[in-house]
Order: sequence, then C-alpha cells, then structure tokens
Amino acid sequence: AWMTDEEFARETLAGVNPIMIQLLKEFPPKSSLDSSVYGNQNSTIKAEDIQDNLDGYSVYEALQLKKLFIIDHHDAIMPYLRRINSTDNKIYASRTLFFLKKDGTLKPLAIELSLPHPGGDNLGAVSTVYKPASIGVEGTIWLLAKSYALVNDSGIHQLISHWLRTHAVIEPFIIATNRHLSVLHPINKLLTPHYRDTMNINAQARHTLISAGGLLEFTVFPSKYALEMSAVVYKSWNFVDQALPADLLKRGVAEIDRSSPHNLRLLIPDYPYAVDGLAIWFAIEGWVREYTGIYYPDDSAVQQDSELQSWWKELREVGHGDLKDQSWWPTLYTQEDLIQSCTTIIWIASAMHAAVNFGQYPYAGYLPNRPTASRRFMPEPGTAEYTEMEKNPDKALLKTITNQVQTIIGVSLIEVLSNHASDELYLGQRGECKVGQRQPSHSSI
Repeated sequence: AWMTDEEFARETLAGVNPIMIQLLKEFPPKSSLDSSVYGNQNSTIKAEDIQDNLDGYSVYEALQLKKLFIIDHHDAIMPYLRRINSTDNKIYASRTLFFLKKDGTLKPLAIELSLPHPGGDNLGAVSTVYKPASIGVEGTIWLLAKSYALVNDSGIHQLISHWLRTHAVIEPFIIATNRHLSVLHPINKLLTPHYRDTMNINAQARHTLISAGGLLEFTVFPSKYALEMSAVVYKSWNFVDQALPADLLKRGVAEIDRSSPHNLRLLIPDYPYAVDGLAIWFAIEGWVREYTGIYYPDDSAVQQDSELQSWWKELREVGHGDLKDQSWWPTLYTQEDLIQSCTTIIWIASAMHAAVNFGQYPYAGYLPNRPTASRRFMPEPGTAEYTEMEKNPDKALLKTITNQVQTIIGVSLIEVLSNHASDELYLGQRGECKVGQRQPSHSSI
C-alpha cells in the first residue's frame, strides 16, 4: 500500500511529519525568496495540469471552496540546492498539491520538482511538473516524483519539525527554569516533569547525531548543510505559533467557528494529528488553567512574582536572544499569558514531540516509503537510465533513493529514536516525588 496515492496523501495528515500541510491560498503558488537574488521562483504548475482531477470544480472554485492544499518545501531548500547537488546527493526542491475529496480525504494533484538555473541563481528555477499515473513508465515516473518529494520531507522532518521545533527550542525554557525558579516554585513543579531527560538526550544528539560528520549528515540529504538550514529556519520561529490552535489557523487547515468544539473547525475532517492533538491540547490547557489559578488568582500575582518574571526575561532575552525583539512574545503580565505560555511549553515537550518522533520507525523503517536521500536525478528519455526504468522500475527506484549503507544506519537510528524508555512517564502519570514535593491528591493530564 505504500506506493499508492491514497497512502501518500494520508501520511501527510497522519504520518511522521503531519505539521507541514497548509491551505493553498493562491494559484499558482508563489515564492517568498528574494527575486533579486534567486530570480523567478514562483510555481510553474498550470490550471490544465490539475483541472481533470478536481471532481468537476474549476481551479478557481476549488481555491474559493478551500479544497486545495500544499506541502511546499521549495523555498526552504532552493537556496542550498546548488551546493547540495555538488555532493553525492542529487535532489530537487519540491511543491506537492493536494485536493480535498468529498469523502474528507486528500489526493495528490501534482508534484513540481525544481532545480537552480544552470546559468545562475538570479535566473530563477528550472521546474518540471509531474501528474499522477499508475501504470507503465508514466507510473514509475510518478512514483519517483513522489520519492523526490518525500526526500525533501524527510530532511525537513528531522532537521526542522523534530530537532529544531521540539528538542532545540525547549532548551532555553529548561535552563531558565533551573536558574530562576526554585524547586518549590509552582511553575517549576508544573513544567519540570515535561523536561524529563531532554537535556541529556540533546547532549547525546549533539555528540553523535547532529554534529559535523554525524549520523544525520550521513543519512539525510542536506549533508553538511543540515544545521545551517535548521539555523536559518529558526529565524522565522514564533513561540506563540507553536500553540496547536494557532498553528492550525496559521496553516489555514482550521478556521474560527463559534458553533464548533473549542470554536475551531477543521477544513480536513480526517486529520488525525489535528483531531487528536486538539483534544490533548485543551486537556493540557484545562489542567494548566486550574493549577495556575490556585497560585495566581489575578494578574497582579503574576506581575509581582519576581522569580517568574526573571525566568521569562532570561529565556526571552538570553535563551532565545536572537528573537528577543520580536513583537509576538507574550509579556507574561497576565494570568492568560501565563496559562497559554505554560500550555505551549508542555505541548512542545510532550504531544508535539511525540507526534514527530515516535512514528518514525513504523513509517520510515521501510525506506522506500520515506527515503532520506536521492542519488541521481529523474531519468531523461533516450538515456540508459530511462531504458532501465522502463524495463525494471524497482531497480531504478532503488538506484535513486537512499543507498544500502545509509539505509542500515538510518533505520537502526530511527528504531532507537522511536522506542519509549523503559521508565517512560506519560501524560497523566506521576513519577517519584522529589524532596520538598508533596504528591497532589489528583493527577495532572
């Protein structure tokens, strides 16, 4: 089933990287890259490329009815393509369009694969659009196009969705908590269970996984540019947008609806990450609201807590110092600021991390389903590679995606990452009490 378009689309919503899909708001998709540096990077997908797969709608109608969605890795990857492709890796920058069917599921409409112009970056992109096919050489070409798109998604998943947006960004909160909130402070006691083992795991990751020449550089396509890509994406990271409701609204996959639960309506009803995630988010928020209300009955209590204010000042101005002047930072002067900030911290450290981590082996343990690298470009007609693809499509696929050594190391790695610790604590459970910590009479979420 891994080869089907149905599974390809389903995994964008329920797979290991379900936080990338977004509503398509303009057609054709446009690039935000600086045109004076990179030329025209806008999409070359035309209406006629997708018109026949829109269940009778025009492209304009589908756009207005919010039935078109996209996974767009083009802008994140294009600035690195020329350098990456000078190595053994041969990748594209991809855009993948999806259509929301009447049954509430997605189907892929087109995949655009782009390369830098051979004459120079300022001349724009050279792009090819691939459309769904299931038989013959066209079916093999479509399968390869999906594989190239998945290579993009695998790298973005490991470096951005997983490492940057969960492991790395939570560190300043942990350090500031240890420095400024005493072990008896109520917010220390609220947050610390969710920090469990994070610093140790991150230290090990820096030593073996994300270090120069480490396992991620060897197994994932950006190679030696991996951490640079992650650092560049961090510049646009926004703490407030990590809250699940805010994230869903920003990506356009949900909208405000006062008649829906929690005033949010999902545009894609069968979106497991969002459906389950919202239930968990609001359970966490309810617990945080109840807990903090005991210690902070009004805004002045928040403002007058010197430990709390020094904690917030350090994590903003020192821990996330590169972003300290961003206007989106909560001031932490109100009860609601405290509730939403603590809920977001817990969400990042628990459920969001679980969503992008623990499904790695089930989904990516079979490498053809989620290849991490590509070693050659799409075969061109008239070449030996194209003839081989016609005669032996399986061999052509295996010659294109992650090689055997990378696969062995990569699969072994994600098997370890996907395992729960033998002493794992889950939401709703409590570990042993620390000194000075009295076991509450009711359990937290």
